[in-house]
Amino acid sequence: MGIMPHTDVQRALELSLGLDIPFWPQLPHVSYYEDMYVQASEHFPGISVDLENQRISFDTARFDDELDAYWRKMADPATFELTEKYAAVYRRFLAEDLTGYAAIRGQLIGPVSFGFKVFDENNVPIIYDESVRTLLFDFLSRKINVQYAELKKKNQNAFVWLDEPGLSWVFSGLSGYDDIVANREYREFLETLSGPGALHLCASVNLPYLLDMGTVILSFDAYQMETLPKGYAESIRDFLKSGGIISWGIVPTDSASLAGETPESLAQRLLDYWGVVSANTDMTTKETAEHALIAPARCCLKNIGKVGAVGETTSKEAVGCPMPPEEHLVETAFAYLGEISTALRDRLGIPAA
Repeated sequence: MGIMPHTDVQRALELSLGLDIPFWPQLPHVSYYEDMYVQASEHFPGISVDLENQRISFDTARFDDELDAYWRKMADPATFELTEKYAAVYRRFLAEDLTGYAAIRGQLIGPVSFGFKVFDENNVPIIYDESVRTLLFDFLSRKINVQYAELKKKNQNAFVWLDEPGLSWVFSGLSGYDDIVANREYREFLETLSGPGALHLCASVNLPYLLDMGTVILSFDAYQMETLPKGYAESIRDFLKSGGIISWGIVPTDSASLAGETPESLAQRLLDYWGVVSANTDMTTKETAEHALIAPARCCLKNIGKVGAVGETTSKEAVGCPMPPEEHLVETAFAYLGEISTALRDRLGIPAA
């Protein structure tokens, strides 16, 4: 989870730096430039950012006009950097001493999600224009590789994951960009990355499909599954046996769900998931855990319901804190991670890292 609801940059950084694997926070409540789609759009031909109305648009004629200038700038890595204007928090993160962590993480919106989200002058997603889509995949590959190189200078175990909620849309019968094409193009795309391929998806997932995308690290909202289907077990086993890592988003960040959970109950939910893998494959629960990261289930820019009652607005008093409720929920989720990790290590006999 890279997107955070905080408006205090320093507090968001301190929270991130308190994790085992820190990341640079994306803070869209600080500036529209911190929106994940806007951050990825800088220098892409045909794009314009409307700050007042907070929207990104694409114009085909402008795209054609700007292509020559773009081709001339492609050899310069600065064309693909996340600049101070578009990613001030990222620049603050890079100024920190990040050498003592086991790993550090970056993120960027993926090409499928960007392609579905941004519309042309005819109100058509740009992913349906093959020439634009081809350039988009190449553009974001270069942008990710530049970010990875910058992060790797700060920590040898850096990685950058791609936020890809759009991969849940390729299964729609109304989509002109389907799961078969997406799988093929994503595999080709991941091969162009200089760091480990990593995907993050917080929408509803077809887990075997995602595990077969060619990624090395997969992060997903595990909480929303409630139970792990037996049919997923072999795909998980094969992915982990091949050296993959799964980040299990197990801590909910909406108040109604979080109010009904404890670190112990969430640890047990993970053990139940991993028990399905061990019951249906030759992989033990401990082996699955040893290839696992744990994380919040998703971002929380707008809380869903107040504690104990879905659909009502949360007040600061309802969660007993002076900060906005979304910030409180995210901070609670982060705090749960350490407790869940300790509980799992104790149960499975895994020493602390």
